Amino acid sequence: MTPTLFGRIQTRLFMVFTFGLVWSIVILPVLPRPAGASLGDVAGDVLTALVGVALLGVIWELVYHGFQQIRWEKDWPSLFGLLTGINEGLLLFVVLDMPLSTFLVHFTTTWIVIWLALHGPMRVLFLRWRFRGGRLV
Repeated sequence: MTPTLFGRIQTRLFMVFTFGLVWSIVILPVLPRPAGASLGDVAGDVLTALVGVALLGVIWELVYHGFQQIRWEKDWPSLFGLLTGINEGLLLFVVLDMPLSTFLVHFTTTWIVIWLALHGPMRVLFLRWRFRGGRLV
């Protein structure tokens, strides 16, 4: 079944605040830091970026939904889901006040981890997820 708008929003929020959060905690100690920045400062930036991905992502889902209505199957190919990270990352970087190196490493790796988890563990852990239009609740 093609994911519904509400299903995609639920899935996005779930993925960001589970897989994205766990990955962010794992990668936090090795993220590049500007001179004089503490681990706590970087942790704050990382959490702000995650919340930004979630909040701006809901708005992006509305935009994507409009574009998907033009397509015959009303869905994106999987590769489009990966590539949407480019425009989402650019907007988020403009909105956030975060060092470029920290942002690039964190955002890029987190986006890839979430995309991989969406196409692997998600389909195993939530067998009926696809058949409910991507809704988890």
